[in-house]
Amino acid sequence: MAKTKKAFFCKSCGNETPKWLGQCPSCQEWNTLIEEIVVREKDKRQRTSFLENTNKVPVPINEVNSLDVPRMKMPGKEFNRVLGGGLVPGSLVLLGGEPGIGKSTLLLQVAMKLTNRKILYVSGEESLQQIKLRGERLGKLNEKCLLLTETSTQKIFSQIENVKPEVIIIDSIQTLFSAHIDSAPGSISQIRECAGEMLRYAKETNVPVILVGHITKDGNIAGPKILEHMVDTVIYFEGDRNHTYRLLRAIKNRFGSTNELGIFEMTGAGLKEVTDPSKVLTSNYEEDFSGVVPGCVIEGLRPMMIEVQSLVSPAVYGNPQRSATGFDLRRLNMLLAVLEKRCGFKLGIKDVFLNMAGGIKVEDPGLDLAVVIAILSSYTDIALEKGICFAAEIGLSGEVRPVTKLDQRLAEAEKLGYKKIFISKYSSIKPQDYKNIEVIKEGKIEDVFRLLFG
Repeated sequence: MAKTKKAFFCKSCGNETPKWLGQCPSCQEWNTLIEEIVVREKDKRQRTSFLENTNKVPVPINEVNSLDVPRMKMPGKEFNRVLGGGLVPGSLVLLGGEPGIGKSTLLLQVAMKLTNRKILYVSGEESLQQIKLRGERLGKLNEKCLLLTETSTQKIFSQIENVKPEVIIIDSIQTLFSAHIDSAPGSISQIRECAGEMLRYAKETNVPVILVGHITKDGNIAGPKILEHMVDTVIYFEGDRNHTYRLLRAIKNRFGSTNELGIFEMTGAGLKEVTDPSKVLTSNYEEDFSGVVPGCVIEGLRPMMIEVQSLVSPAVYGNPQRSATGFDLRRLNMLLAVLEKRCGFKLGIKDVFLNMAGGIKVEDPGLDLAVVIAILSSYTDIALEKGICFAAEIGLSGEVRPVTKLDQRLAEAEKLGYKKIFISKYSSIKPQDYKNIEVIKEGKIEDVFRLLFG
């Protein structure tokens, strides 16, 4: 009987060491090394091979034949947009997200609507009856979608050889295990080995594989970081489970841009695409409320209008509260410090609450001016007149700074019927170029405040 060898693996980066260390020598993280059983000597010759091994030699880059393979179009525009135009044959895609956010629903919905391809949906978490029940809720069943409940990669590849699918969906990579590794499913070595087998199969057979990955409490995909390096595309499916909207965002994409964003709405019949997010993220109130301000942001390459809601009230207790939903709390603290230091507003003794409508998380600094005006509107308890929006960044000296892709923001505001938009006076945009919207250029927060609130 062959002797079993053990080693220590880093949970953060996947680095292997022969003995336990307090700090990983690769990523410098502390207390991340765990002990696992590694591959036996006799198993190293038993790796899965899908094609005959050929003797490969180095080839000059100018002699390599260009391969223009058409992308596989996915149902709907949102998923295709995030993938960069469709699914590339032979690619390995990793879809991550929090539990219950809708990862399995999204992929099963894609499998049900992709009627021109043979799809193998492999689940290690649900039974066939559970998957069918969800499929019936999503709509018409696709007879070309084959279901398999299995966790052994060797048995999965055996069924793949019999079925010859054109697309493979694995839900999830953390439930798979390989007979070449003695560790439990979900361990670092098992995830790395199973993902490696899927990667080899995808590249050798030109069949795209989509993996579902679990998320840790820190928001990262569970398992070694090397998993994200191995795959071609990493997509996060995120959103607030208390709201209906979900965001599909590419973090890594070897075949397209990582600046694209897909927006879905969770309904009883599955995920519905949101083609015009500006209309659903802004509200048309009959009355005017203070602290409610629309701002134009860029998510990926898509401009959209979002409603910023703010509430400023006297601090009842000793320490003022600062709370932000959908916005970076550190950036909110920075903007409050700018308002107090540069503009003279006494916000240090006030509770400040900030919320982005619809449960959307925004990282665009072009929303700074809208956030500041929403805070000042609630501070003075004066509501803005309808038809005004904002698109500018705020600097530490209180200046209004220009933002990127301003043309797209102005076009979106003009399309939605806004009458005025405040931007930085340092922008290169010419106001006379826009006839249906008044472009107001200012350089300081005080000037904007004076125009709006007198």
